[in-house]
Amino acid sequence: MRGKVDTIRVMDRLSIKTNMAGGLRANMQFFGPHCLDSKGNTMTFGQQMAIVSHYLHNKSYASELVYKGKALELMEDIGNHIGRKDEGNIVSDEAAQLDFFNDFFDVPFKCCDNPKFTFIDLFAGIGGFRIALQSLGGRCVFSSEWDEQAQKTYLLNYGEVPFGDITKEETKRYIPDDFDILCAGFPCQAFSLAGKKKGFEETRGTLFFEVAEIIRRKHPRAFFLENVKGLLIHNGGKTIETILNVLRNDLDYYVPNPNIVNAMNFGVPQHRERVFIVGFRKDQGVKDFSYPEPTDKTKTFADVKEENVVSAKYYLSTQYMQTLISHKARHAAKGNGFGYEIIPDSGVANAIVVGGMGRERNLVHDDRLTDFTPVTRIKGEINHEGIRKMTPREWARLQGFPDNFIIGVADASAYKQFGNSVAVPAIKATAEQIINRLDFSPHNYRKQ
Repeated sequence: MRGKVDTIRVMDRLSIKTNMAGGLRANMQFFGPHCLDSKGNTMTFGQQMAIVSHYLHNKSYASELVYKGKALELMEDIGNHIGRKDEGNIVSDEAAQLDFFNDFFDVPFKCCDNPKFTFIDLFAGIGGFRIALQSLGGRCVFSSEWDEQAQKTYLLNYGEVPFGDITKEETKRYIPDDFDILCAGFPCQAFSLAGKKKGFEETRGTLFFEVAEIIRRKHPRAFFLENVKGLLIHNGGKTIETILNVLRNDLDYYVPNPNIVNAMNFGVPQHRERVFIVGFRKDQGVKDFSYPEPTDKTKTFADVKEENVVSAKYYLSTQYMQTLISHKARHAAKGNGFGYEIIPDSGVANAIVVGGMGRERNLVHDDRLTDFTPVTRIKGEINHEGIRKMTPREWARLQGFPDNFIIGVADASAYKQFGNSVAVPAIKATAEQIINRLDFSPHNYRKQ
């Protein structure tokens, strides 16, 4: 399977019975002489691979320095272990050690060799920001994502293991200096302290504070943040007021008013509104900014629908169909419009979301199934009306991920990952506006 990096071979040779598509499981561990972090704690194998993969992707660039020392030590540990186990000798040569990991680069979405700019990918998910900015000539020099399933998908597609919990100093210490743009689709965590204090301190305890703290320390030339549109009205508007006060006054960035951007205006058939917040360091001379105008509002579900007949597992059972019908009828009787929806081929999907009615509000009609034999345990029979859930690949397309994006996790995880992701085309269109405001020439990101 494409995307299984050479780390699988390393893991197998370390007698770890798994592969990277199966994931960086919690019980996977490798103990070498250099496996302790700066505080003397034993690093997980995932942490070790984050350092190694980041070093390899930043090798020969100035941004390699933060990773190099520890990465070379960890690579020596693994190389020596494998050398002793398989050949009876020590592998101390760096070139030989690098050979163990060369397939980190055999992935669909490679880093740009001659970047126009650099960026970091916080709360990275499955890399929606990364695909968008790489396609514009950017090079990612740091990624962070705590969810292990999302880390697997990220590795399969970019050849890089994201660092974990960004709230930990041990994670922050690996963020390079002098990157250009900070990207973060930070979670919509409750801002319970908003409105009770003033300024920077008001955001402590929220994940936005972690983003703000990194901006304060690293002073990127620009930032690009994404969140649900409800952020604008949360706590009567006090939350966004606090955020903007921190960004504009405490951190001293030019921050135009946030804007709600709908993915359906940028070439994907999904009604998905998200709030975008961009900012520029004052010395960049940016004094005005316009969010992108719609580029393509013509796409419908037919443009992302599976070309071939999909598995029977995506079709609803007769019993579950009746449950949905009854559920919708109960709400309709109360004057509510809540319930399942069937998106026609000529229609636009509702926002794909995780949990609740996320999948049921985006059912489709597909009468191509001829074998109604269940392939999973269901109550009742498969319905003969052709009603099914969208597939993970269809959700990927609704978010603008290309078809060579590897889905190497179970369906449940895939739905969660795409539902939580950003819409790539909307991100790309906005990032292009940011880049156009900045002067990147001449600039050499390679080591001098």
